[in-house]
Amino acid sequence: MKLDRLIGILSILLQRERVTAPELAEQFEVSRRTIQRDIESLCRAGIPISTAQGTGGGISIMEGYRVDRTVLTAPEMQAILAGLRSLDSVSGTRRYAQLMEKLSAGTGGPMSDSTHMLIDLSSWHKASLPPKIECIQEAIGQHRTIRFTYFSPKEGSVRTVEPYSLVFHWSAWYVWGWCRTREDFRLFKLDRMTELLSGEPFVPRPAPLPDLDPDRIFPVKYRVTVLFDPACRWRLVEGYGADSFTVEPDGRLRFTGGFPDADSALHWVLTFGDGAELLEPEELRERLGALGQRLMQRYHRRG
Repeated sequence: MKLDRLIGILSILLQRERVTAPELAEQFEVSRRTIQRDIESLCRAGIPISTAQGTGGGISIMEGYRVDRTVLTAPEMQAILAGLRSLDSVSGTRRYAQLMEKLSAGTGGPMSDSTHMLIDLSSWHKASLPPKIECIQEAIGQHRTIRFTYFSPKEGSVRTVEPYSLVFHWSAWYVWGWCRTREDFRLFKLDRMTELLSGEPFVPRPAPLPDLDPDRIFPVKYRVTVLFDPACRWRLVEGYGADSFTVEPDGRLRFTGGFPDADSALHWVLTFGDGAELLEPEELRERLGALGQRLMQRYHRRG
């Protein structure tokens, strides 16, 4: 991509005194004419680049500009590499790692695989997720709608969305866009999509950044109090923190937390099996008891 190449050329110019067009052409696997057009693009963007012909000539960037922009240190480059590798974990390719190798070309710095930070943004859906992300990325770049079947806790529906951003949050991938059904901006979880297709072009509208405040996305409308067996401590610490519960005299853990609705609270308590006892609210406790009776009847051994 041209943008990747421009970033790579600029990085090399910031870190080397002089480089020739043939060297850049070989590095980025393009023609010398393409490199010349790239240099012209950088100049139009306000980057003070000079060229010199003959022996000892080449392409360079003005010294003052170089001094004002501190060259990235090796740890900084390693941090960028870790971030780019995290994108490769989703795409299943080395596309971004190869970009990093181009950015670091000629630095003489240690850009080996010795990074101390590994970030994996993939999910359990390794086979289905990369095609969805690629389709959405192309739709965003081309200003095309996307159409898909979406499954929510309430219903399944077909949505047409004007996509603006891919978002990784709450350990999952989402697309942020204008939903033509709801006539508002919405977050859609990629794992709940099926039959994803790119659609017709659209005229971009002013798009605010998504507000990812959990209190807005998942407003607390239902509070529960639960007693947990000590063996459940690790799940409470992992999900809510070590200060989210108190220890009872008998060793059980008292937890009070909020949920967006009663069903979410009920389903969460059930995931602990007999390691949890729901104390409050009373109506949810009654629902849980009735559910237990139905399950007992369903799974009662037939004599």
